[in-house]
Amino acid sequence: MYSKNKTGKVFLVGAGPGDPGLITVKGRNCIAGADVVVYDYLASPVLLAETNPDAEMIYVGKKGGDHTLPQDGINALIVEKAKQGKVVVRLKGGDPFIFGRGGEEAEVLIAAGIPFEVVPGVTAAIGASAYAGIPLTHRDYTSDVAFVTGHEDPTKAESSIDWKALATGIGTLVFFMGVKNLPTIAANLVSNGCAADTPVAVIRWGTTPKQKTVTGTLDTIVDETRKAGLKAPAIIIVGGVVNLRKTMQWFETRPLMGRRIVVTRAREQASDLVHQLTECGAECIQCPTIQVVPPPNWESLDKAIGILSQYDWVVFTSVNGVDYFFRRLFENGLDVRSLGHIKTATIGPATADRLRAWGLKSDLLPESYRAESVVKAFSTTTLKGGRILLPRAREARSVLPLELTRMGATVDEVTAYATLQAANNAEDMIARLAAGTIDMVTFTSSSTVKNFCRLLPPDRAERLMQGVTVASIGPITSQTALDLGLSVAIEADTYTIPGLVQAILGYRG
Repeated sequence: MYSKNKTGKVFLVGAGPGDPGLITVKGRNCIAGADVVVYDYLASPVLLAETNPDAEMIYVGKKGGDHTLPQDGINALIVEKAKQGKVVVRLKGGDPFIFGRGGEEAEVLIAAGIPFEVVPGVTAAIGASAYAGIPLTHRDYTSDVAFVTGHEDPTKAESSIDWKALATGIGTLVFFMGVKNLPTIAANLVSNGCAADTPVAVIRWGTTPKQKTVTGTLDTIVDETRKAGLKAPAIIIVGGVVNLRKTMQWFETRPLMGRRIVVTRAREQASDLVHQLTECGAECIQCPTIQVVPPPNWESLDKAIGILSQYDWVVFTSVNGVDYFFRRLFENGLDVRSLGHIKTATIGPATADRLRAWGLKSDLLPESYRAESVVKAFSTTTLKGGRILLPRAREARSVLPLELTRMGATVDEVTAYATLQAANNAEDMIARLAAGTIDMVTFTSSSTVKNFCRLLPPDRAERLMQGVTVASIGPITSQTALDLGLSVAIEADTYTIPGLVQAILGYRG
């Protein structure tokens, strides 16, 4: 990033049309290195989460008809912050220089003598049309395209748009911010020579799981849009290329398209589940109910690490157990060579993969992913007189150490990490549940279930969960949910994140 001096610097960054994956690498780097981020209504929370924890976050609205801070105020704000020597990112939906008022902001910065850079973004015209299956140009249809503001005041005495040229001289038209003025746009095009049966598409929330597309013609699109209830933010595409959507649409046909799914897993571990569900079309609402933290003290784990030579086995029951054990091992000045004589067992392929990442291959991997299966796997091994180290969560179930002890082993169960109730957006989630806008809640452990239920007001819990599908990663988690009064509709056959996603995809409820 830009090195700081007496005068800061401003980056006018295009965040893209909605899908956070469409931001440029440079744009993402700017966000991560900023002291101040001034962002709009359309900026993805995923991108905002990538800021420096110490960065100042300032929301300035820019929602149609509801500006938290007017443009003159935004201009003054970015100048003020830059003059304080700060690196400022002005994060704008789409591209800064395409109906993003980035040019006006650049002029203000030039007048104030503040250095700036423009980081282009994927404009909504390109992103939303592509995700709707509409190529803006095509050799068989048109070789020209025009981007037009749709936000002109319909009461103006004279339009600054050359409607005659647009209606008869351009193959594809893309109108930004024009849903409110759609009747005027359609009427102006037809009255200036555009055929009434010209295909039209209106795309709302393009490139996001909330995307919805309505098609028609210039003489029907107003009614079709009204029937569908489409409002801003949306773009309008006019031209023959709209017909290609019939065969080219790909985004809105995904199996979980539009489903709103709550992910309760710890935020630092939720990315796999969020990514896989999002790829299938779901809108994920992250409400982490647990936070994985170090234990209150390292005494028991440090003691075990100090006598590793006395152990015959180390059993890892989770990815967290692996990570916390090895981090502490290294902090004690040791490495994987200290385990050269020890055999290892892991619950689940994800845990085995994480162990392999630390340089060890699991000697024992049970057929299924629960403590009882580890006990069964050990039944063919002589444990009598052996010593087993079990580094795991402070709150873990007692089945495993009890059964291994019954088999004749000495089991040292030590706390490698703890799970706590996480700070989250519970109020937002509860409001969504009350409004009936959540379709499913996913649970990946008993802890996530317990802490989720603690978030719900006791007198409203049953009512809030009516009509909400509960998806569980496995039988232990399901039993916890049932014990707490939740009805489990989906349970993974394979107790992994991919297994949970497959179970969700196969659900026909």
